Amino acid sequence: MARVAVVILNWNGIEYLKKFLPSVVANTDPLLAEIIVADNGSKDNSVEWLSQNWPQVRIISLDRNYGFAEGYNMALREIKSPYFLLLNSDVEVTPGWLEPLAEILDSDATVAACMPKIKSYVNRPYFEYAGAAGGFIDKYGYPFCRGRIISYIEEDHGQYDDSNDIFWASGACMLVRSELYFTSGGLDPFFFAHMEEIDLCWRIKNMGWRIRFCHQSEVFHLGGGTLPKSNHKKTYLNFRNNLILIIKNTPNDDLVRICIVRLFLDVIAAFYFLMKMDPGETFAVIRAYLSLLRHCRTILRSRRELMKKIK
Repeated sequence: MARVAVVILNWNGIEYLKKFLPSVVANTDPLLAEIIVADNGSKDNSVEWLSQNWPQVRIISLDRNYGFAEGYNMALREIKSPYFLLLNSDVEVTPGWLEPLAEILDSDATVAACMPKIKSYVNRPYFEYAGAAGGFIDKYGYPFCRGRIISYIEEDHGQYDDSNDIFWASGACMLVRSELYFTSGGLDPFFFAHMEEIDLCWRIKNMGWRIRFCHQSEVFHLGGGTLPKSNHKKTYLNFRNNLILIIKNTPNDDLVRICIVRLFLDVIAAFYFLMKMDPGETFAVIRAYLSLLRHCRTILRSRRELMKKIK
């Protein structure tokens, strides 16, 4: 059994597989890792193409699209490797990309997960939006990354070439201990997509574990493959899921204060979208809060269970 399972979740992404899978196969030592594609009920012949062209790649076929979170949960239950490497289908990896990540978990038993430096596939000297040089959370619960603040992306000059602790690792490329993945509850399927990896990392940190950034490993991410930034559903999921992860994971002393501030700031955001003549974005924010109210009991119940695990 390989020490690492590199798991790519696919849904109608045959073109991404054609473009990016060759780099994964070429740059991944088969003695270290098994490459697995978990297919989320694709209708574009992805499975057939994989079987014909990459017989060395294991395929786990799901019966329908379960979303990013539950799709991974279901696939990972069928894998026995000590480490899971969650890898987006639109990521190009580089020679020696996996070994430094595995070494971090091998050498330090207090580290639960780690991520590489994630740079832009399109503009290669620059970091990529989804993860960059490691994720953090500000005092109001907004996620940000070193190398990316809101929409400003930095060029990589080695300014983050360290292997420091971070708050969250990007789901675009994250190595995590398999046992801890399940002990912490895995990815929350209610999120469906966006920020579920931040929620997972926050839960893991609340349990007393550490998350690390590994600058010795570098990958290139295309990004925007699932939902473009202009899609109103993306705005809805980002607002809704950010609020859910705050409510689930914020310590008691800070929760009320942060929720009040966030309500105020999100109202401003909704009016800003309206002033920009984009009512679809305004409605996406409103829908996020309506969904939060509709599922409030479930979210609070989840919070109570998670607070019992805090160290």
